[in-house]
Amino acid sequence: MLISIEGIFRNGNVEFLEPPPQTNETRVLVTFLTSGPVQLSEKNISESQAADLRGRLRSFAEDWDRPDMDVYDAL
Repeated sequence: MLISIEGIFRNGNVEFLEPPPQTNETRVLVTFLTSGPVQLSEKNISESQAADLRGRLRSFAEDWDRPDMDVYDAL
């Protein structure tokens, strides 16, 4: 079973933002997430395609931004 825990990599160490599972020893997989804006050209997405997608997804924004939707982040 995989369990994901968010953390921050700082000064060569990973700082967990929540407690890890209680275990003496286990293998881990660390994935570094990029931050900042996505370069559309690197993803082969044109400005017009991005605008079209934003427009089609706009109707979902109100639901996604509701405070009670945070419960799904833990799943």
